[in-house]
Amino acid sequence: MAPGLRGGARLIPAGRFAPSPTGTLHLGNLRTALLAWLYARAQDAPFLVRIEDLDTGRVRERFEREQLDDLAAIGLDWDGEPVRQSARLDLYADALATLEAAGLVYPCWCTRAEIREASSAPHGPLPEGHYPGTCRRLTHEERSEREASGRPPALRVAADAAHVAFTDRVHGAQEGVVDDFVVRRNDGAFAYNLAVVVDDGAQAIGEIVRGDDLLDSTPRQLWLAERLSLARPTFAHVPLVLGADGARLAKRHGAVTLADRIEQGETTADVRARLAASVGLCDPAERPSPSELVVRFDPTGFTPPPSGPLPGL
Repeated sequence: MAPGLRGGARLIPAGRFAPSPTGTLHLGNLRTALLAWLYARAQDAPFLVRIEDLDTGRVRERFEREQLDDLAAIGLDWDGEPVRQSARLDLYADALATLEAAGLVYPCWCTRAEIREASSAPHGPLPEGHYPGTCRRLTHEERSEREASGRPPALRVAADAAHVAFTDRVHGAQEGVVDDFVVRRNDGAFAYNLAVVVDDGAQAIGEIVRGDDLLDSTPRQLWLAERLSLARPTFAHVPLVLGADGARLAKRHGAVTLADRIEQGETTADVRARLAASVGLCDPAERPSPSELVVRFDPTGFTPPPSGPLPGL
């Protein structure tokens, strides 16, 4: 019987890992994938892989193959075939049509420079860095002028600076203010926040485990899920792996991919153990199997250390 299945019934909460095939996964990505897999498998839930390939200018087929191979090499399995966002455009279009019918979107012609200037100015209830709804307040003449310019607009939601609260398994009680974020870019591409919410709803993802750099985007996504009448998932935002300089791990930090570590003489079991040890799931000298890690993983009591470098790198 496949993991996450019992008597043919799919159990909730389903988990997922959703890489973008724009490069090779590094050890930070792999640790997040391992934790997402453990959260799902320790709850006897399905684990899905979704390929987030909407960034057509950077996506490469070889990276998708490499990423799936790396996940399998460290012992992660998944239920069903991976799905690709590029094959789900009709779903995003339907969701956008729902928002439009409800009067919840408006066109935005702001340039990047204008957005930076607007988001750094005082604007009431929104934190600095949030879009304050500049194009939402255009006069008829201002809007006509922008339409006549021929520059295609992005589409933003009208969120009214809504407050959204949620509880994260790792970070506890959270609350954020939702700005008028983009759901379709000015090049016509669907934005990340729209696509990921639609996908998680369509795939019945009950728990989202991802890096804590995305914690601030969660109020936006919960606000959007509610407007689309989608189930509200739970979240666990896990710490990032950092380089020795304190920045998020990247290729510039050296031998940070699975292939790099194998070239350095490590085995896939060594790498899996390094990732598990870095969040307290085993001792550095241990080499636990994936199934052994599932047995010892407690989703309700897991308290990882804060973001930091991987020991020994």
